[in-house]
Amino acid sequence: MKRLIIMTVVIISIPFLVVTYWKDEKEEFKEVELKYLSNQLVRVKRSSGEIENIPMEEYVVGVVAGEMPVSFELEALKAQSVASRTYVLKRITTSEDRDYDVVDTVSNQVYLDEDDMKEKWGNKYEEYVSKVRQAVNETSMEYLEYEGEIIDAMFFSTSNGYTEDSGVVFQTSLPYLKSVESSWDEEVAKAFYTSKDMSLQEFYERLGLEYNKELKVEVLERSDSNRIVKLKINGVEFKGRDVYDKLGLRSCDFEFVLVGSNVEIKTKGYGHGVGMSQYGAHGMAKEGYSYKEILGHYYVGTTLVKKE
Repeated sequence: MKRLIIMTVVIISIPFLVVTYWKDEKEEFKEVELKYLSNQLVRVKRSSGEIENIPMEEYVVGVVAGEMPVSFELEALKAQSVASRTYVLKRITTSEDRDYDVVDTVSNQVYLDEDDMKEKWGNKYEEYVSKVRQAVNETSMEYLEYEGEIIDAMFFSTSNGYTEDSGVVFQTSLPYLKSVESSWDEEVAKAFYTSKDMSLQEFYERLGLEYNKELKVEVLERSDSNRIVKLKINGVEFKGRDVYDKLGLRSCDFEFVLVGSNVEIKTKGYGHGVGMSQYGAHGMAKEGYSYKEILGHYYVGTTLVKKE
């Protein structure tokens, strides 16, 4: 009789426990609404050619969604929010003679609208967009200045252990875009080291060189961050950036190894290397650094300002 009573209680309790569990799971997630603390608009030229006027914070949400994995730590997403907002504010100051401020591609910053994000994230849209909105809300209208001027907030995917001085890549050396250590990338970026094969024929064609069964590479100059600045390939001198562009490499920290009739191309890091490393920011956040500390590390001597 006692056993029957216990079984009856258990059977009656199961539906209650299931409902309570799913109720708690459902209540755990609450969609975050975006705060509009400014009426400033960004004129975005879409890939279709259409120009859209998008509220600043909505634009920043779309850029963070397009430029940084949403799986990254919240403090990294907040650092990206400030960097992306700073980037577009800088472009606005120089776009008076155009009918748009930025384009929605890697030429400026990748921007995803609501439909793009829904397609990218599927049934995770509400959860993921809420995380990005939280990052944007918690840094609302914050941007970076250096000596009273909005900075050019460059950023890229993955360092080779160091960021690069802007003067090496863009011929303009800016005091806040100096080479700094970024040891976190190697720990968190699965593609920190990459390798790909290319036929020797294609290798020479892309570089505009005559075919040769032999491959002689001589590095003439490296930057302080160990990226290649100048090199000779079979006696012909190249800039590291030109080889990077012509071969479609991931970074200027590269190595070529001849393997039969193919060239094995080994690279370390991903991107131009100037400004904030996104994977470095993620690694810093995982170690407990705040977004302000992340920004201060990668943008040397800058001040965080809140736009009224």
